[in-house]
Amino acid sequence: MERSALSFWVRSPGKGEIERVALPDPGPGDVVVRTLYSGISRGTESLVFEGRVPVSQRDLMRAPFQEGDFPGPVKYGYLNVGTVEEGPPELAGRTVFCLYPHQTRYVVPASAVTPVPEDVPPGRAILAGTVETAVNALWDAAPLVGDRIAVVGAGMVGCSVAAVLAGLPGARVQLVDVDTSRASVAEALGVGFAVPDDAEGDCDLVVHASASEAGLARSLELLGPEGEVLELSWYGDRRVAVPLGEHFHSRRLTVRGSQVGAVSPSRRSRRTHADRLALALRLLAAPVFDALITGEAGFTELPRLMPPLASGALPALCHRIVYDPVEEAALVQRHRP
Repeated sequence: MERSALSFWVRSPGKGEIERVALPDPGPGDVVVRTLYSGISRGTESLVFEGRVPVSQRDLMRAPFQEGDFPGPVKYGYLNVGTVEEGPPELAGRTVFCLYPHQTRYVVPASAVTPVPEDVPPGRAILAGTVETAVNALWDAAPLVGDRIAVVGAGMVGCSVAAVLAGLPGARVQLVDVDTSRASVAEALGVGFAVPDDAEGDCDLVVHASASEAGLARSLELLGPEGEVLELSWYGDRRVAVPLGEHFHSRRLTVRGSQVGAVSPSRRSRRTHADRLALALRLLAAPVFDALITGEAGFTELPRLMPPLASGALPALCHRIVYDPVEEAALVQRHRP
């Protein structure tokens, strides 16, 4: 009997569809996973949905289990939590995280899934990929006890960074955003909040994640002498101006990039990608991360949901997608050729 599943595809910029796909038979080293939840990483997936991935970055932007090519048709996503239905005994029945797109069931090598710790709810574990980005960024930045730190941009990545930094002893951590509704998220995470004009300066470190030219300029303004901006923003095909006048040279400021594709050089000789992801999942035992999940919808709603999410008409940090096996069975029948 043919195995099948349903997956979400970006058919062309601004248009998404659910399609039926045939699944391969699992090999001896594979697992079959039924999805429980997936997460929409709004910043990156908005660029993909709207067809704004630059040609020069299309290879770097590929998700591990992406199918198709930018700008479309393409199956994209990387925040997936499910249950292993078939696989090695040590994984059978386990809840696992995988960097897989929005799909009801899938077959991958067992090495591609990471068990979710028992004290981490599956619905929260979808944040693992973004918290992993935060872990890598802070390995790059190496903040110290008592540092004065601003995180500019209270999107999904910025809030994940702030949540991890909240546990740094003696540190002054402030989340900075133009959207004052993010103040409640900052409070839940245990950090301060300010709009850009009111943010506290003389920072040792500023993590920039607003993906805006104004945010980068303000990040530099907030630095104290010899401070550093760690740039996490992804600008897609937009060019940005970096203000290197005024105090940039006299204060000996630094702007440095960080990207999750490679383990930070400071840990590369002793940590693997798998180690980093496992650490992110352990951190998600903290209930404060629930503040990053700001909406929920069923899998079948994705074609209707993505346009307002991508445009910003529907504000969100991480939007959680819920998978209903009964609904899936009915839809598979409907999509049979």
